[in-house]
Amino acid sequence: MSKITPIADAIALIQSGDVLAVSGYGTNAVPEQLLAGLQERFLDTQMPEELTLVYAGGIGDGKDGGLNRIGHERLLKRVIGGHYGLIPAIEKLAVENKIEAYNLPEGVITHLYRDIAAGKPGTLSKVGLDTFVDPRVEGAKVNEAAVEDIVELVTLNGEETLFFKGFSIDVVFIRGTTADETGNITIERESLRLETLAMAMAARNSGGIVICQVERVAQVDSLDARSIQIPGMLVDCVVVAPRDLHMQNFSSQYNPALSGEIRVPVESLRPLKLDERKVIARRAAMELTPKSIVNLGLGMPSMIGNITNEERIAEEITLTVDPGVFGGVPLGGFEFGASMNFCVSIDHPYQFDFIDGGGLDSAYLGFAECDGLGNVNASRFANRVSGCGGFINITQNSKKVVFVGTFTSGGLKTSIADGRLVIEQEGKHPKFVEKIGQRTFSGARAASQGRQVFYVTERCVFALRKDGLELIEIAPGIDIKSQVLDLLPFSPMVGDPVEMNPAIFQAEPMGLRQTLYDIAIDRRISYERQTNTLFLDYSGMRVASADDIDRIKHAVDATLEPLGRRVNAIVNYDSFWVAPDVSDQYLDLVRYVEERYYLRVSRYTTNGFTRIKLSQGLDARAVTSDLTHNYVEAEANLRSD
Repeated sequence: MSKITPIADAIALIQSGDVLAVSGYGTNAVPEQLLAGLQERFLDTQMPEELTLVYAGGIGDGKDGGLNRIGHERLLKRVIGGHYGLIPAIEKLAVENKIEAYNLPEGVITHLYRDIAAGKPGTLSKVGLDTFVDPRVEGAKVNEAAVEDIVELVTLNGEETLFFKGFSIDVVFIRGTTADETGNITIERESLRLETLAMAMAARNSGGIVICQVERVAQVDSLDARSIQIPGMLVDCVVVAPRDLHMQNFSSQYNPALSGEIRVPVESLRPLKLDERKVIARRAAMELTPKSIVNLGLGMPSMIGNITNEERIAEEITLTVDPGVFGGVPLGGFEFGASMNFCVSIDHPYQFDFIDGGGLDSAYLGFAECDGLGNVNASRFANRVSGCGGFINITQNSKKVVFVGTFTSGGLKTSIADGRLVIEQEGKHPKFVEKIGQRTFSGARAASQGRQVFYVTERCVFALRKDGLELIEIAPGIDIKSQVLDLLPFSPMVGDPVEMNPAIFQAEPMGLRQTLYDIAIDRRISYERQTNTLFLDYSGMRVASADDIDRIKHAVDATLEPLGRRVNAIVNYDSFWVAPDVSDQYLDLVRYVEERYYLRVSRYTTNGFTRIKLSQGLDARAVTSDLTHNYVEAEANLRSD
């Protein structure tokens, strides 16, 4: 029996009170025909009523497309979503308490689909601890109408964990490119794979129905079995959408470079104009390390992809975006989530397995507010509910986090002349505040884990320390007192800030390709006098020559020799690499430093191969050879008796 179904017949299957899950990411792969059909039925008949809507990525255009089509009072009763920023129609219902609104991390929702499909009671995750998702804070509740507790704090193996309650799914809206008459679905022209398979399984195993939108139909048994994303036995109805309701994303009807069918010359991407936004993106890009895996967020962070292209370093790192794309140049605007010339695309839930497990070397995200302790609000301000999206998953688990944004907003005007930044008009709204409106990122939690966190603006750079923010860089042309410190409602630590790299403020390329492999040893060494502890951050460092080893030795000697006493040390070897022909020389240097300067030392890396190779080399030299997995373990090991 053919599963090709008229839109009205498919939508008629939805009953009042159903739980409806919808796939899509921003404006990519949106089942627009299905949403339009549901909207039309409700406006015509006022049915169905009181649906629970579930979705992971924000699905909309900020106007009336995507989920905005179903943002009607009485149609929706409850919304459990990852991001509200692109769906003002639903956001308005939430702010006015006309629906029960919850905001869960994007990755948690994708994992919930899988766990619901597997018949589990819910999802266990540490993602969200010490943020507004934590039941001790707000419990992921967006408004007063949301009274049910859907997140619980539990303790497993002595560690705090969050439990996100599962539920049955009655209907899912998904989409693909081609369907045969038995419902097999392929996605060859889609920009993203998303969570469609997990959703289909969740609905099927909940006793629900699966409705899939496609652009074309193929004969039975004519599809390559290896290309089928969703097997027909999981699909109940297939709706063929008209061209205008089946765009690849809301900016492109179809671009084969976004579905991986062709690769286009990167020279076709225009260079960014030199303004304060490019200054921020350039400075943030200086935190990139070779061969690293990097996540870029929405908005200004996505500009870093353009910088890697301009500086011709795109092939030296792997850029990712959270819906599941690796490599290439991530796009911004309405195309955000897709990448041009990507190398791999995986399902959305698997991407968050990778993210939550600590697979990202660094992440670049925007912020709306930041306080003196390094806490960040990126999800709610005044009467606007943006939502966290994948922000919490990413910032809690990346080895390095770089927040990017202007120092103030709302009318900020700047210019760049003769390599200097000029503030022509200050923004009306401060972004560094005494108290943030909502905690989307916990500075204290990140500091306790020893993770690197930077806050990059057009005029200065802060770094996260155990006691809060430290001002570490100032832009040329900026007065540190009147244009930074006097505008802060808190007092950051101020040591000896250096000037931001002058190349950032020049029109020509920065030459990042030439400096990317610099070991930058002076920035990697710090000493904490209170605890007599040396911190060596060798993460992402690539030691390629004897000259590099000499520079490390001289820098360590210059730091420790004047102290006149031995120190404790913690060394971060995440993503560290040393050339084989100088590895023995490097290990000899490690022995020299330990024998001359250390009381105790604790080294760590999340990479198993690096841990084994370093341990073997150190053991052969009769120096401390045990490497732990992370900073917390390393610090505990150092302080143990």
